[in-house]
This record gives sequence, structure tokens and C-alpha cells, in this order.
Amino acid sequence: MTDPLADDPPLDPGFPATTPALTIESAGTDLLGVLHVPAGPGPHPVVVLLHGFPGNERNFDLAQALRRAGYAALVFHYRGSWGVGGAWSWAHVLEDAATVVSRLREPDLASAHRLDPGRVAVVGHSLGGFAALMTAAADPSIAAVASIAGFDFGTVAALIRDDPAHRTVYTEAFADSLGPLQGTSGEALVAEMEAAGDTWCLAGLAPLLADRPVLLIGTGRDDVTPSEVHHDPLVAAYRAHPVKRLHHEVLPTDHALSDHRVTLARTLLGFLARYL
Repeated sequence: MTDPLADDPPLDPGFPATTPALTIESAGTDLLGVLHVPAGPGPHPVVVLLHGFPGNERNFDLAQALRRAGYAALVFHYRGSWGVGGAWSWAHVLEDAATVVSRLREPDLASAHRLDPGRVAVVGHSLGGFAALMTAAADPSIAAVASIAGFDFGTVAALIRDDPAHRTVYTEAFADSLGPLQGTSGEALVAEMEAAGDTWCLAGLAPLLADRPVLLIGTGRDDVTPSEVHHDPLVAAYRAHPVKRLHHEVLPTDHALSDHRVTLARTLLGFLARYL
């Protein structure tokens, strides 16, 4: 048996591994993605990888590990990011994630790339972790969901509401990361988060995720999504509901999991092997 973090899988001349570029339309804009298709006739389970804000870490290492383990893995860019048309917003991220999941289930695309539309998982990092949980909560057919150093927008909106000084901090932080994005500003992003308020609080998703496998990975050396703010309260809320197949841990690493990528991949692969 091969190790997906150390070994390449055997060649299948009839059904080789491929890496096609995908274009998926969302609200009139073509999203650009890369699909990592494993060798073999399939149909293969599918993992959609959602990157964060602005997307400096795109988790291609996870996509390759997933492919070697037999999963098809899609990495894509949202509207308004990294050369994709349209305007960036948090709501557009949620819309694009839902659209991509839906498109991967359509018979033409699934058949062309040997995908199993009945076995789809969503995995996200930071903003992507938020989007993964929100997308899974809105789509009961998603088989499993994982959030890695997820950013809880509802919790941050509450922090701003309780102490307006936080508004300046987040406005400046968002503004500093707009290089690969278009159509927004730090002020607009904070205002959108404030307007959504508690509707974007991840703890409130517990009833919608109660019967799904959920993996929450926190980061212990993280000043972007400190675990005591973004991870620990969410774990407590999901355990209390309960979310029956909740898995969670905190890794002693930074926001990008810079020195724990192998541990991250093994944790994710173990979770998906159990449920997907």
C-alpha cells in the first residue's frame, strides 16, 4: 500500500492521472480552477479546496496528496481574485463555493473527469474554512466538511459591535491584503461583515451540521484566527448541540500551518478516509 505523502501511485495506462484546467461560470463570471484527477476508472470522490483571504496559501500540497490518495481535488479562485473577473466580496465567495459544488455534480462534468457526484467534501482554510462550513450547512448533500484555521465572521462582527476599536484593526488588516483582489476595500469588507452580523456566526450552524462529519483544526500560534476566539468556542458549541461526528484538534503552528503541512495532510486524509 502506497503512502500518499511519500509515494506516487502506480500508473494506470487506461485511466491516467490528469490535471485539467476548469472554467466554471458563477453569476456571469468565469471562475478559474485546476482539477487534480487520480488514476483509475473511478468514479472518484471529490474534495473542493477553498482558499482564504486573499489566497496566498492555496493548498496545492493538499490537492496533490488527496489525488495520490484517490480523491479528485479542485482548487479555484473566487470572483475578483487573482485575475478572475468580477468584484470580490464575502458574499461572492459563498455564492461561488456553492456554484462550484453544484457544477461538479452535473453529469457532463462528472462523467468527463470520472467524478462521483454522490461523494463530495468541502475543505477550507481561514476564510475558506468559514465558507466550507457555510456551504455544507446550506447543502445537506455535501458528505463531509473540514475547516482549517477557520475565520468566524459572526464572532468578529460581535467583537466590533462590543468594542468599535476593533473596526479600525480589521479595516486596516483587510486593506493590507487587497493586492490580488479587485472591486472592494477594507471599509467595504468590514461593513459587509457587520451587516451580516450573527447570520455569519459559525456556532449557529450546529443544527444544520449535526448529522455530518465535521473536522475543525485550530492553530495555536496564530494571530489571524487565534484558537481561543475562532476555534475553542466553536468546538464547544458543536459538542453541546451535539454535532455527532465532530473531530477537532489544535496544532501548534501559525495561520498558514507553515511547519505542520504534513501533519495537516495526514489529519485530513484520515478524516476523509473514515467518511468519504
